[in-house]
Amino acid sequence: MIRENVRKILEELPEGVQLVGAAKTRTPEEIMEALDGGLEIVGENYVQEAERAFQEIGHRAKWHMIGHLQRNKAKKAVGIFDMIETVDSVRLAKEIDKWCQRIGKVMPVLIEINSGEEAQKSGVMPGQAMALVNEITPLENVRVMGLMTMGPFAGDPEEARPYFIKTREIYEELKAQHIPNVEMRYLSMGMSNSYKVALEEGANMVRIGTKIFGERE
Repeated sequence: MIRENVRKILEELPEGVQLVGAAKTRTPEEIMEALDGGLEIVGENYVQEAERAFQEIGHRAKWHMIGHLQRNKAKKAVGIFDMIETVDSVRLAKEIDKWCQRIGKVMPVLIEINSGEEAQKSGVMPGQAMALVNEITPLENVRVMGLMTMGPFAGDPEEARPYFIKTREIYEELKAQHIPNVEMRYLSMGMSNSYKVALEEGANMVRIGTKIFGERE
């Protein structure tokens, strides 16, 4: 079933859009089945879960951190992930940079935008995104490659549209600045219930879990 779900989604995604399989709480076996269906990028919310899956699957997949990364987990994270989609502070970026330097790696990162400006959610407030990117650019082992946003978790997908629009506007503004060491290539927006709206608003990376793996137990 998982295999078929992945194939179906990949067939309907426009060309140039990357699919991230949101694998929170999923077993390595389930992830392997998704990879058999053509999934290439696995998104994990927690470093410990990613570590367990990575031990079994390794470099058969690309690994993206799509949950909030605590600074004390950065050392482990840089050894596993190919991209961290949730950078929202200079302190976190510096921690990633420090550990990447030690293993000779440049980490592609996305800046997480708190597009709904919700106090309980992580992400940088839209008005502070430009300043944050400018502060991160001097770091030699971190490369800003785009933006990511969550938008509301449930409800009518249309309700997420204004958040996606806001994030795309910041993305375009940053792109127009031609900031050194910044490459606005990825706009990661939309989940199982809202990715179609996100695609309409310019997303070229979508994070889908339920629609691939089914409802969580």
